[in-house]
Order: sequence, then C-alpha cells, then structure tokens
Amino acid sequence: MRRRGTRFSFLAKIAVVVPLIAAADMLFQDKIGSWLGGLMLAWVLALIVVRPALRRGPALVAAGIAAALALVMADAPGLLGWAMFWVAISIAALLPYADGFDDAWRWAVRLAAHGATGPLAPIVDLLRLLRPRPHRGRITIRAVVAILALPIVMGALFVALFATANPLIARAFDAIRLPSPGEVAFWLAMLVLLWPTFRPSRWPTRIVTVLPDAEVTLPGASMPSVLIALGLFNAIFAIQNGLDIAFLWSGAPLPAGTTMADYAHQGAYPLIATAILAGVFVLATLKPGSATATNPTIRRLVTLWVGQNILLVASSILRTGDYIEAFSLTELRIAALLWMGLVALGLALILWRMLTGRSARWLINANALAATIVLSVSTVVDWGAVAATWNVRHAREVVGSGPALDLCYLDRLGSSALPALLELEQRPLMPSLRARVVRVRQEVMTGSWSIDDGGLVARQADWHSWTWRDARRLSRAEAAAGSQVKRPVSMPANLATWSCDGSITLAAPPKPAPLTKAAKP
Repeated sequence: MRRRGTRFSFLAKIAVVVPLIAAADMLFQDKIGSWLGGLMLAWVLALIVVRPALRRGPALVAAGIAAALALVMADAPGLLGWAMFWVAISIAALLPYADGFDDAWRWAVRLAAHGATGPLAPIVDLLRLLRPRPHRGRITIRAVVAILALPIVMGALFVALFATANPLIARAFDAIRLPSPGEVAFWLAMLVLLWPTFRPSRWPTRIVTVLPDAEVTLPGASMPSVLIALGLFNAIFAIQNGLDIAFLWSGAPLPAGTTMADYAHQGAYPLIATAILAGVFVLATLKPGSATATNPTIRRLVTLWVGQNILLVASSILRTGDYIEAFSLTELRIAALLWMGLVALGLALILWRMLTGRSARWLINANALAATIVLSVSTVVDWGAVAATWNVRHAREVVGSGPALDLCYLDRLGSSALPALLELEQRPLMPSLRARVVRVRQEVMTGSWSIDDGGLVARQADWHSWTWRDARRLSRAEAAAGSQVKRPVSMPANLATWSCDGSITLAAPPKPAPLTKAAKP
C-alpha cells in the first residue's frame, strides 16, 4: 500500500509541475509583470496540495510566508522579493525533513546545499525510475520501454518512408514546429527550479548534523592579552569619537582644506568595517562561561568599548546624513543607512549576549531575525520613490538651499520617480526648469526620446509587463495631470540632442550661401 501511495505522490508531483512549466512558458515573453506573482502563488498552492507534510506546523508557516511574498511580487516584481520567496519556499520544502527551525547558521547551510543539489534532483529521480526492481507481476517502466521499442521504431520508419512517397504527408510534417533550443533550455531551467521543492534531497538536512557550532576562535586570546587589547582599543576609539564629537556632532569648524562633505563621506564605510571587526573580536574572546567573560574588569572594558562602537556607528549614520544633505538621497545611501542600523543592533546584541550569558545560536537567530525584517520591509517599500520624493522636497531649486536637483537620477529611477515629478510640476519653478521637468516626466511616461521599452504607458498597455503598483501610479498621474500625462511634449524641429535632465540642444542654423559677384553682361 505504501508503494502505491509513493507512486501516486510521484505522479501527482509530475502532474502539477508540468502545467507550471507550461504556464511559465506561455507567460514569459522577456518581460516581467504581476503575472510572476500569480505564478509563484500557484507554485505554493501546488506544493501544499501534493505534499501533505506542508499542511501543518512550521512548514505551513513558511509556506504562508512564501505566499505572502508571492503577493508582494504580484504588486511589484523585484529581485529582492524573488530571493526572499525562494528562501521561504525552500525552507518550507525542507522543514518536514528537519527538526524544526534550529538556528539561522544551520539553515543557511541547508539552503546553500539545497541550491547546489537542486539541478541534480530531476536527474537522480529519473535514474531511480529506470533502476531495475523486483516487480512481482507489476508493470515497470523498463518493461513498458521494452514492449514499445519495436513498434515505435518500426512505425517511425514506415512513416518516414510514406513521407518521402506522399507529398501530403510530407507537407504535414513540414508544418510541425519543433521546439527551439532556447525553449528547451527554458523548460529545463524551470524544471530545475521547481522540482527540488516538490522532491527535495535529504542531503541538505543531513549535512548539518556534522557542522560545528558557529563560534569564532581567536588564537592567542589569553587573559592578559585581552585586558591589554581592550585598554588600548578603548583609548584609540576615544580619540576617534572625540574628533567626531568635536567636529561632527557639535558643528565646530574643520581645519582649513577639509570640507564637511569630505569628512562625512570618507569616514562612513571604514568606521562600519571597524565596528564589525570589533564585534568579531568580542565574539571570539568573550564566549559565555569563559574566564575572560566572567572577569569583572574585562566585562567593564568590553561594555565601554561596545558603547564606543555604537557611538562610532551613530557617527557614521550622521556622516551619511550630512552627505545626503549635500549631495541628495539615493537608493544605495538608504541601503547604507539600513545596514548601519543593523550593525548597531548587532553590537548591542553582542553586549547583551555577554551580560546575560546567551548562546551563539541566540545571537545568530536574533541578528537573522532583524535582517529578515529589514529585507521584508524592503520588498514592500519602493526606496527609489522615497529617494525621489526627498530629493524633490529638499532641492535647492525648490526650497532655496540644499542639494541641487538631479533630474538625470530621477529619469534613471523610471516610474518610481513619477509621483515626485508630478509633485515638482505643481511647484512654482523657473520656466526653463519647469520645461525640463515636464520633458523628464514625459520621458518616464512614454519613453519618447529613449530606445528602451517605451516608458510606463507602453509597459502598462502590455499585460506581460503590467504591474499593480505601476497601474496605481498611472491612475494617480492621470487624475493629477489629466490628459497632459499622455500628451506628447512638443519639441522644436531643429532639435539636435536630448539630455537626461530634460535640457535640449538646438541644431545650428544652416550657413547662408556665399555671395558672388554678378556676371558681366
């Protein structure tokens, strides 16, 4: 009875994977739209239907998170959302073979092994099907192949001969279109992506049983060396923090030749690297229960040093903020601020672990949870739109101070910048600037002067690239600007070049013909 159930389960998985591949082949036309989220949601539902083990416990929770991420992808497809979805659905697929969610370190190894063995899963299952087994009267695949080999081969030979003798049959064969190598490669890629979640290998869940605990060990970390190191580190960090307090936090004038922008930009990322290195040192030298971790002097010095590191990260955040005020906001700078916040939280968690005697597993899971929350929020929030809105509302051309308005960056953001561009059009601007803003907004909408996919209106007109988020943006844009949103901007006939900031260069007028002397009569 169990073998029949296994065979039925295997056939049921084939029966749902094939339609998913066919749907992906029909929907994908070199354009990504909201359809991708619908396909991902169908993937999750099919997995729950054919794998009963996913209908309870932590596996069901992971599958529910994957379904929620599929809905996020239906609203606005993105690479980060796809990566988070793959992690969630892979965890759901592996959880029935694991002892629950133990720690993020082991699950990172499981996911890496799952991704590495995924391409081999269809091959392994095919070899298992073809492997000879005692059948006891049951029909096997090898027996079916042996029975059908002769009639199929001979039948194909007769059909080929008739095709050479009968033009009608030959014409019918000519009308048959075989799949191209590209289509076959796409089908195989989808099979490699889908099949490991329906029949995951158990090797990724077994490999973690031989993994050591995620502890960092630093050679030569004796009690005297740690005491000397912490005293020296605190002194060095006090100098750096003192300079930051004097010039960055209090606003004192910098020495001649150094601007605040230089001071803010050059120090932000090296200081974050310093804080991370400090965290590694604390983890390696002050393990819970060790002699160094229980020494009162070392605990005080570590508390002081971690506090200095958190102040260092806060200074890095302030440096980045000052740089943004001078040179505008971008998606990468938002990502840098989020990363700095995670580093500061990680340092605080390291200190809390030392003071409370928590395990390395607790520390890893706490940091992984914080990173997961930030990444999950980033799949929903359009940071490009946040950056565009901030730049428009703080631009020098709008408020009289602040960074200069970078229309080229807004043009590169595409539809993310559309709400900010429409808001900018409603503000009192110089006529020349308003004309450039209108041209950039028109470029974002229709792609009139670029060679890309035609702008937001064209993408929304094609269901392959249609998304809910851009549909809402287009609807709000039409409500705000009416017919002007889609109306082409009139361009001069003698236009020579078009710039990403909306400025245009007119072609030079033709030179007049040279005057010649009149011919003598």
